[in-house]
Amino acid sequence: QVQLVESGGGLVQAGGSLRLSCAASGRTVSNYAMGWFRQAPGKEREFVAAISWSGRITDYADSVKGRFTISRDNAKNTVYLQMNSLKPEDTAVYYCAASRFTTTQTMGVPEKYGYWGQGTQVTVSF
Repeated sequence: QVQLVESGGGLVQAGGSLRLSCAASGRTVSNYAMGWFRQAPGKEREFVAAISWSGRITDYADSVKGRFTISRDNAKNTVYLQMNSLKPEDTAVYYCAASRFTTTQTMGVPEKYGYWGQGTQVTVSF
């Protein structure tokens, strides 16, 4: 089993930055693709960013390209999401997820992820 714990969320003004962390435990996730998803009130969960097990391949939602960066440190069993130039529409609960079976073509598909964290709230004020 893989347990995922997100941290780093909070309240920030528009234009600010936050760095989310996702710490994995239970087993190594060095051979798992990792993703970040988010869910705003009244909306469906949506893909934000994903990274392959090696870190060589990344994918981003169009809405965050150029502003967010996903990275991983397999030695620390941790994945990060650096969020810059935050906008009020980025307000959501952000979830970390791990997938043993996704491909680079399906890294943005939430159904491919078998392990999920509890989420961390990100609120961006005007």
